[in-house]
Formats: sequence, C-alpha cells, structure tokens
Amino acid sequence: MELSSVTSKGQVTIPKSLRQQLGIRQGSQIEFALVGDHVEMRVKSTPQEAPPSGFGILKSKRPAVPADFDPADLLKP
Repeated sequence: MELSSVTSKGQVTIPKSLRQQLGIRQGSQIEFALVGDHVEMRVKSTPQEAPPSGFGILKSKRPAVPADFDPADLLKP
C-alpha cells in the first residue's frame, strides 16, 4: 500500500508505480465511487499515446514545397 497526501485544492498524486500498472497518463479519465467507508477509483478511459514526434500531424491543403527550395531565391530581384 502506498501513501499520498491531499493538497489544499483536494488534489492527490497517484503513485508512479500505480499509474504505470494501470496505464494512467495525462488526459486519462478516472471515476470515483464511495463504497461503504472507502473510495474506489476506476480508469474509465485513457487517451492513445502521443506519437514520438509531431511530424505528419498537421495537414495542409497547399502543395508541398520542393526539397531543393531555397528561400533566399525569393529575395533576388
């Protein structure tokens, strides 16, 4: 059993080992229920893992810029 304190805002830090075992990460939704004299916590949903890089996340309607494009060419008269 692990111990955690409650902040003045009513927040509690879930120990890292439990977060890892349950797959809890930023954006996870947790459900709390009062059962007799204790509280039960259940993971309702966990967001998909973010990709390691942001490459390809944004889509554009414009055509791609050629790989050999040199922005300095725009400054030439």
